[in-house]
Amino acid sequence: MREVAEELNAKQQRLGLVPTMGFLHTGHLSLVKLLEGYCDVKAASIFVNPIQFGPKEDLTRYPRNEARDLELLAEAGCSVVFAPSAEEVYPEGFQTFVEVEELQKPLCGAFRPGHFRGVATVVLKLFNMTGCATAAFGLKDFQQAMVISQMVRDLNLPVELLFGEIVREADGLAMSSRNVYLSPDERACATGISRALFEAKRVCESGEKSVATLAKMIETRISSDPLRRIEYVDIVDSQALTQVDQIVKPARAAVAVYIGRTRLIDNIELV
Repeated sequence: MREVAEELNAKQQRLGLVPTMGFLHTGHLSLVKLLEGYCDVKAASIFVNPIQFGPKEDLTRYPRNEARDLELLAEAGCSVVFAPSAEEVYPEGFQTFVEVEELQKPLCGAFRPGHFRGVATVVLKLFNMTGCATAAFGLKDFQQAMVISQMVRDLNLPVELLFGEIVREADGLAMSSRNVYLSPDERACATGISRALFEAKRVCESGEKSVATLAKMIETRISSDPLRRIEYVDIVDSQALTQVDQIVKPARAAVAVYIGRTRLIDNIELV
């Protein structure tokens, strides 16, 4: 990878990167397309990052299919794929981590301690290892996008960030590699997450600006089915991810919901 990066640099060609954990879907491939016009060479990384998983999370069973991923990336126009081993990324004795102190605390950070430390660390390492000039991320994990943006600003990283909107199934469910875990009944139940968010957006656009009212509405809609177990429902400032009482500037409704054993996240811009 270093040799490829040096060769591209010598030619003054820009590398665009889509970092992934593999088991790709249309959402990932839309990010490859998003790179068009921003780089000379499209690349993707495939790496299931162990340090962003908690001790009771799904690291060992996280879905993998590298052969299929490589086919999809080639069809999408990726000419470079970087798929390092865990030992290459975290050699013996590794002890340096990146903390984005405030943005990593709310939302998912409150329930997944250490998760965003693992995300920020691996993304910085991928930027350094690939020498990318541009990188594309999806907004399904809105908090991740904000953490990475803050890290790039704070550390003066010479990487242009692009963010793609959430790609959804025809019934509204946000695309996720973890959707494969869902049984048919759970899959049908999961659509209630996005329906609740879309309804909150409609109500907000109709004039309701009380965060308490909107959050309660989302909670009521999601919890109406016993298969759905809410971890959190929050409405936060879109930049600082801080709590707000009234929606007077850009805000996001974000949720984490368990469907059986599967944890799904989703969010929607309210203003």
